[in-house]
Amino acid sequence: MVKQSPARRVIEIKAVTDPNAKVYPRSISGLFQNWRIAFVWLTQAIFYGLCWLPWNGRQAVLFDLELRRFYIFDLVLWPQDTIYLAILLLLSALALFLFTAVAGRLWCGYTCPQTVYTEIFLWVEKWIEGDRPRRIKLDAAPSSPQKLAKKTLKHAIWLLISLWTGLTFVGYFTPIRELLGSIGLATIGAWELFWVLFYGLATYGMAGFLREHMCKYICPYAQFQFVMFDRDTLIIAYDAERGEARGSRPKKADPRAAGLGDCIDCGICVQVCPTGIDIRDGLQLECIGCAACIDACDQVMDKMHYPRGLIRYSTENAVENHFTQPQIVRRAFRLRTMLYLAAFLILSGLTAWSLATKMPLKVGVQKERAVLYRESDDGAIENTFQMHLTNASEQDRRYRIEVAGIAGIRLHGADTVSVPGAAMQDLALTVEVDPGAAPSGSHPITFAITDANDPTTRVEQKASFWMP
Repeated sequence: MVKQSPARRVIEIKAVTDPNAKVYPRSISGLFQNWRIAFVWLTQAIFYGLCWLPWNGRQAVLFDLELRRFYIFDLVLWPQDTIYLAILLLLSALALFLFTAVAGRLWCGYTCPQTVYTEIFLWVEKWIEGDRPRRIKLDAAPSSPQKLAKKTLKHAIWLLISLWTGLTFVGYFTPIRELLGSIGLATIGAWELFWVLFYGLATYGMAGFLREHMCKYICPYAQFQFVMFDRDTLIIAYDAERGEARGSRPKKADPRAAGLGDCIDCGICVQVCPTGIDIRDGLQLECIGCAACIDACDQVMDKMHYPRGLIRYSTENAVENHFTQPQIVRRAFRLRTMLYLAAFLILSGLTAWSLATKMPLKVGVQKERAVLYRESDDGAIENTFQMHLTNASEQDRRYRIEVAGIAGIRLHGADTVSVPGAAMQDLALTVEVDPGAAPSGSHPITFAITDANDPTTRVEQKASFWMP
């Protein structure tokens, strides 16, 4: 049997009943804790490392707001591609609906930045101040040089992690190597410095101080998650039928003979909870689905020689109706989730096709408005156009320009132009026809711009030609 002192029990009751009481999560090991640790390392390896990955002579992922271009490996996006941002937001919403309807708040428990950075900060806190009882004792102790030293070291490391996080975040908008160089030379821009400090201090405040309050009161996802839940959504479930009535007992005692369930009321499931709730009270808004209570309860069940799973991942219907694991999986494929999945897959497929067939050339043509037409020295009728070319690839390109629509229409001057990789170029075009080639008024014409080395890269742009 797991014993608990009366003083600790009082602290635990206060932590559950007082929403302002500081939560001191107890260290735990187990299958799901290992998964949480793995996701912390995975997400941070991607976040901290991706901005250092070179690609085609530049940063692999870079959102260059100054030059108005986004680089994502081989993909280069321009302001004209904002439709993809709208699609990304729509896909994110569909993924949120689908994932939440099926798996509840697994995102919150394993990969949410708030959870990840709180976990990292807790590692630092446990390393310096010790596990839960020592941290409680240290906070309750009067000021002393030892306490000041530990607190100072802890907050110093927190600030270093936070500032490096802010620096990395800004490094996705300003090349990270340039950013570090500007800091070393004290030439960092005001906005870059602002965002490094803002994001860093936000990380410091949310992971170091707000912690569970972000999940309970501030995060909007926590507030509307239950709208997307139903009775077949995966949750952390306490099997009250098996666990009640709670009560302590000797390890070798028969709980059924004593009128008790499998829950020995040790309170460890509450002690390990990062939001300080008692999962035995049922499904709660504050539960982030991290499964720390599952690992804790399974260990207690092992010590008592009871079956595992008193607290487990399940659904409300599964707990009430004693569904098997295959039945739970089958019920995940219900109409609601299948509609979400179909919409997500269709939109993802269309987006992938659009990106795969995306033309690496963008063209804009605008007629000179100041003068509708003019007559040249040899009598030809001329119209002037402004053409804007965007080379959306990262290789230098040479384009051939043609015009059609009126008999004998032609370009006056060079018909080829070179544009550097990932660059834009404006040029003035003069188009002319012979006198009498068309009646007076406006006539539709077409500009065709073709890559000189790749005829499949071809864009046609319509315009109007004015005759006197």
